[in-house]
Amino acid sequence: MTIHWCGTGLSAIPGLRRLIENGHPVKVWNRTTDKAREAVGDLTDNIAAFDFDQLSSETEEGDLVVSMLPGDWHVPIAEMCINHGAHFVSSSYIAPEMRELHAKALVRGVCCVNEVGLDPGIDHLMAHHLVTDYRGADEYATENDLSFISYCGGIPKNPNSFRYKFSWSPLGVLKALRSPSRSIRNFSELQVARPWDAISSYDAPLPTPETFEVYPNRDSVPFIEDYQFEPSWRVKEFVRGTLRLNGWAEAWKDIFAEVETLEGKAGDDRLREMSEQFWNEHAYEEGEPDRVVLCVSLKAEREGVTVWHKTFVMDAWGDERGTAMARLVSIPVSLAVEAVLNHEIPAGVSPAPHDPRLVLRFLGEVDRLAQHLQVVNHV
Repeated sequence: MTIHWCGTGLSAIPGLRRLIENGHPVKVWNRTTDKAREAVGDLTDNIAAFDFDQLSSETEEGDLVVSMLPGDWHVPIAEMCINHGAHFVSSSYIAPEMRELHAKALVRGVCCVNEVGLDPGIDHLMAHHLVTDYRGADEYATENDLSFISYCGGIPKNPNSFRYKFSWSPLGVLKALRSPSRSIRNFSELQVARPWDAISSYDAPLPTPETFEVYPNRDSVPFIEDYQFEPSWRVKEFVRGTLRLNGWAEAWKDIFAEVETLEGKAGDDRLREMSEQFWNEHAYEEGEPDRVVLCVSLKAEREGVTVWHKTFVMDAWGDERGTAMARLVSIPVSLAVEAVLNHEIPAGVSPAPHDPRLVLRFLGEVDRLAQHLQVVNHV
């Protein structure tokens, strides 16, 4: 059995190193072998230049392939894995094409685990924990009105005038600004064409309370079912969103205005140009600490009175172990790899596990990765 780890970008290294240090047989694949050697050459010399055909020829039944490559690679690699009877793990969102592989993966008895990084990933674990907790509470009742929020953001530990810094290509952030979102607000669907049309304020229950700007991200609605809400539950609010430093919207208002006007190939070219400029002007300096804040909350109200309300709040920042983002994305990936190899995750295409034992174990590891993690009981 071999773990084929593909991609040694900034967010991949701690999880990859953890697997090698734990004695697992790992082969490392990366577009440039020099970068891979720089990252893990002190631990292994089993490093190769990424080539899909070569990876396919070396992947055997019972192997596991991790894709930390750009999103376009996930589905082809997962399909190859299923054909070979090998497992697949990725931190990325489940694309419709990935979901379509579920039946085939079930028949072959292989796991294709996705959404098991930071966001999506750790946020899913917190949501599952809260829903399980609420189900078992004395205050649980189907007539309660439920409000669920999940806000996550990578932000600079030392705030700057731009109110943001980039740890990898800004292109993904800029493209996300063009994405519509769907969430639930006041029992109704809220559809927003652009994030800046739905920016609101959020008071995070950190040890020293702090206010952030937040906005809905992508399509939150399918996660109501993923988080195992009952169809009979009354959902007042449900939003998965992005968290930014206060003042972000003001600092970025000219960017929003330009992004709004971009169309077609010329628009894509301009986005790439902006990305390059931002990378030069607003990237993290060597050794500069990043910060990740994640808040996941579930509240139950009855006749307008809060009867149950708990929030997971996590605050992490870069230290001698490296960046917070890299730890919190890649270590959960490595935990999922081990869980798959231990036959603890069922076959098929799935997101981060909801099995309470795995949730507790994974969150226990997260507690060691973050400088602050607690569940706040607001009632």
